[in-house]
Amino acid sequence: MFPRSFVKRAVSGLAIAGLLVAGLPLLSAAQGLPGLTIFGGVKGEDNLNYRLDFGGRAGVSGERYRLRIPAKKMKLAVAQFSIAYPDYFKGQFDTKDVEVIVKNKSVPLQEVNWNKENNFIEIFPTDPVPAGSSVEIQLANVRNPNSGVYYFNCQVLSPGDTPLLRYIGTWVISIDNN
Repeated sequence: MFPRSFVKRAVSGLAIAGLLVAGLPLLSAAQGLPGLTIFGGVKGEDNLNYRLDFGGRAGVSGERYRLRIPAKKMKLAVAQFSIAYPDYFKGQFDTKDVEVIVKNKSVPLQEVNWNKENNFIEIFPTDPVPAGSSVEIQLANVRNPNSGVYYFNCQVLSPGDTPLLRYIGTWVISIDNN
């Protein structure tokens, strides 16, 4: 029949495969991180992490986007965040349900503007976010658009800066029909 070592390896391989298959539903429950983007047009160092708390299903209301910016990208203090999204993104944002989280604390916001005609959201913290901070921008109560891939570009303005936004990176967000 089969050598004993072959049987042990085969059983071990099947056990690992079974665990991976059983874990897939748990992994897909909360979508996040950019994953592997092939031919996405975004360089690896510009690809920002994100998480969709409620699965990123098309047409669903009440989604929460957690858009993350690592500390290494925050080289200067930030007085304004600007998030541009494509014109084919037909979702809805709730400007009253936006948070900026720094060091696990919500930062007070002066203002949040959603410019629907030009496809961007501006977020103005009351005080500038310190340089070198990890930041999570939470857009809650979002109505997801139809399924597709959407590029959300993040730009920032430093306090006292010449009014030119600086590119930080891109969140490549996937919305599914599941």
